[in-house]
This record gives sequence, C-alpha cells and structure tokens, in this order.
Amino acid sequence: MSWQPADDPWAEAGTCPSLQTIIVPRARDLGGFEVRRALPSAKRQMIGPFIFWDQMGPAVFKPGMGVDVRPHPHIGLATITYLFDGEIMHRDSLGTVQAIRPGEINLMTAGRGIVHSERTALEVRDHENPLFGIQSWIALPKAQEERDPGFLHLGTADLPVIEADGAVVRVVAGEMYGARSPFPMASAMFYVDAQLDAGASLPLPATYEERAVYIAKGRIRVAVDSFEAGQLLVFGPRDEITLRAEEPSRILLLGGEPMDGPRHIWWNFVSSSQDRIEQAKADWKAGRFPAVPSEHEFIPLPE
Repeated sequence: MSWQPADDPWAEAGTCPSLQTIIVPRARDLGGFEVRRALPSAKRQMIGPFIFWDQMGPAVFKPGMGVDVRPHPHIGLATITYLFDGEIMHRDSLGTVQAIRPGEINLMTAGRGIVHSERTALEVRDHENPLFGIQSWIALPKAQEERDPGFLHLGTADLPVIEADGAVVRVVAGEMYGARSPFPMASAMFYVDAQLDAGASLPLPATYEERAVYIAKGRIRVAVDSFEAGQLLVFGPRDEITLRAEEPSRILLLGGEPMDGPRHIWWNFVSSSQDRIEQAKADWKAGRFPAVPSEHEFIPLPE
C-alpha cells in the first residue's frame, strides 16, 4: 500500500505499570473506506521491526467500486498484507500477480527497490465487496536494506494454528507460543492473530523486548483497565501480561527485538540513510524503478 494521507495518532499512558503507551489512530476517509494508522506515531516510531501499521476498513464497496492503489515504489522494507474480509489483487515489478483473501498472507520484500499496485479485481466489483484488514511495514536490518526484492504468498492452511480455552491463535509471521510461521523473516519478531471468545484469556509472553497489542474488534482487559477496538497497547519488557476478552474479540500481537538504529521514513521509502531516501526520490521521479507489467498508471512523487 502506498503511504496515503492520515491524521497523526495520539497517545496516552495507562494505569498498568507494564503499559507504556496507548496509541489511538485517527480515522481518515480515503474515498469509500477508512484507514487508521497507529505507526509511526509521535510517541513511537517502531515496535520491534514494525514501522508502519494501518487498519483498512471495515468497509463495503458498492458494485463497480473498490480499491485502486496505482503502482508506487518501496525500498528498505517488507510489507505484510493480512485481511479479515475482502480481496485485493497484488501486482508487482517482479511479474507477480496474486490475489489475497482472508487468512492468507502476502509478504513483499522491497530491498533495493520494488514497484507494486493493489486493486480490486473487476469480477469482484460486479457486486458489493467488503474490505477489512491490516497492512504493516517491516523495516529491514541495515545489512539487508539493499537485498534483492522478493514476494511470497501463504494460504490459510500454511500458518500454524493453536486452539485452547476459547482462543484461536494463528502465527502470521515470526515465532510465538512455541510455533513458527514458515515465512522467512529478517529479524527476531512475532505477529499473531488471536480470536477470543468472551471471557477467554491469552498470555503475552515476555519473550521479546518490544511488544504491542492491537485491538481490531471487541474489547479486552489488562489488569483493571479496559480497552476497545482501534487502540494499540505498547508494553514494556520483562513482565508477562494477561489479556482477557470482555466480549468476542480479535486482537493482533506484534513486536520483536529492537532494530539496529532508527529509520528515516518518507512517503513509501524506509532507510537507515537519508541519502538513500533522496536517491530513491530521484530514481522514482526520473523513471528508473522497474515497471509493473500490464499497468499503465503510477503515483507521482509527492511534491
């Protein structure tokens, strides 16, 4: 996804000692659907390698309508697209054409440079079509920022699932709860999708130094505090946290080890070097990025 305009999230602290920050994304209408951006924020640039976190929807497009994100470039990051509802067609400069549907994963690694588009397919536009999901950007370690670009897709049956005591947990990327996603990730990290029945509880282990929980649906309790959908809860290290669902809820657990230094982020570019960002800007403006086959549009460099 291209960096679309979104209002800055605001943050506050909670009463739980381990809860460092509560980030509340502000909704922005992008014409038919809302986006809520939790990362980056003024209080927190990254959580582990996660440097960008957008909730898309929930929304229902009228017949003939859908997502149309024209070709745009990325460097220095990997994108993870994960849907709860709907369908998006991905095309990129490697020649990849891949639809993503609920429970599936698209992992696109930009490295030294990739271009992609995201659209609703024509056959899906024949009827009302929903959209609800998360797109996140993963900053690459400095040693891999200029690696070859790549793309991987996993189906719903490819991800490990753990079921116990009213919780259904899927390990989307990285490792958690003794299970590992088959996606090869460049950093020590975790990304988990948990669906909880009302009254169910789930531990957030102290395995990783940087940890957060995003509430996509429902309401959860941490110690004596209650939190609702659309909030990103950022926790400190060392303490194991118990998350309890006050109603049927869907939450995303994310984080990892601290990155090897801060990152510059401008539009769709992420890098440890400001000079590299400037080079990417010049390359896109001059048409030096590879093209996406069968695409004849592009998003111009913001002025």
